[in-house]
Amino acid sequence: MTEPVRFADPLRFAGTSTPLRFAYWVPNVSGGLVVSTLPQRTSHSPEYNVDTARAAEAAGFDYALTQVRYGASYGADEQHESTSFSLALLLATQRLKVIAAVHPYFWQPTVLAKWAATAQALTGGRLALNVVSGWFKGEAVSLGATWLEHGERYRQSEEFIEVLRGAWTTDGFTYRGDFFRTRDLTFRPQPDVLPEIFQGGNSTDARHMAGRVSDWYFMNGNSPEGVAEQVAQVGGYAAANGRRVRFGVNGFAVVRDTEAEARQVVEDIVAHADVEKVEGFGEAVRQAGRSTSDGTGMWSDSTFRDLVQYNDGFRTGLVGTPEQVARRVLAYRLVGVDLLLLGFLHVREEVEAFGRRVIPLVRELEAEVAGVADPVAHLDLEDELAAALAAAG
Repeated sequence: MTEPVRFADPLRFAGTSTPLRFAYWVPNVSGGLVVSTLPQRTSHSPEYNVDTARAAEAAGFDYALTQVRYGASYGADEQHESTSFSLALLLATQRLKVIAAVHPYFWQPTVLAKWAATAQALTGGRLALNVVSGWFKGEAVSLGATWLEHGERYRQSEEFIEVLRGAWTTDGFTYRGDFFRTRDLTFRPQPDVLPEIFQGGNSTDARHMAGRVSDWYFMNGNSPEGVAEQVAQVGGYAAANGRRVRFGVNGFAVVRDTEAEARQVVEDIVAHADVEKVEGFGEAVRQAGRSTSDGTGMWSDSTFRDLVQYNDGFRTGLVGTPEQVARRVLAYRLVGVDLLLLGFLHVREEVEAFGRRVIPLVRELEAEVAGVADPVAHLDLEDELAAALAAAG
């Protein structure tokens, strides 16, 4: 098998002035962001979410990501549709970008392209799209979609993105794919600002697709070493295609006055896990992972504890005092992360607290290492990042 192209420079932050971006998970489905019966001061109501979006914008967050779920499952008994909810949050804010999650097997890309162009005109170009190739077969089939094998779903997603961009940029656009087709299509108005395209996925198919067509690659929560390996590989695939991909990583943040207090919150969440729902979710995603051609995929090595937070957010280790969490955030920045996607137990109040207590410390650290030849050594992170730098190098 051919060795993957490696990304040349793991310290992509060094010498740049681009700050880390911050995003938060929108709780547009019930049950919060952990599968636990521990009380969460979080609501999926439109009113709560509009207030949270405005608070996040004021706190220094750059993006919000709406979830895509259609039917009751795994702790999400009620849900609001992603694209309409995203537009509501965009219209309620001034600067915040909102990422609407969509499944290609539920949409005609030309229809979504038109909707997105209109949303850009309404919101000053602040919409982004997260193209989700999907893992939840039961939901797709129950809604009448045709469920394709894993590799075919990623081919479908790649065509979906190509049609979106073609409709947004090309007069008389004609496309002949295996999943989607257009003929002599011209949209007016075409968006002045193209929506950024995000995607996730950990499989070989997902990584290659990101290198070919996506603007952003989302990663599940992981150690700096695991993240650096993905940044190196996917970045190499993109470079081989004459492109650059930006990287986001999921993390569940628990910031408290003491490290002991923060760690106890995580233990309480896990101790109150809804075992039946966590195990049901785990079995569903393991089946999805086993369906990949090489047995890889998201959640392929996730433990019960990891699955209590849907996207392995505990693994990122954003647990502790503001100072500890800020340094951990910088560690991820230094191995190539461009955006941190955050989940919280009590979403609105913790979004505000993170903006007040952690983001300013991150900005101070970014300023401190800007232009420094060896920011890892400067911040005394050699031991913490040794394995990550080896994986990236």
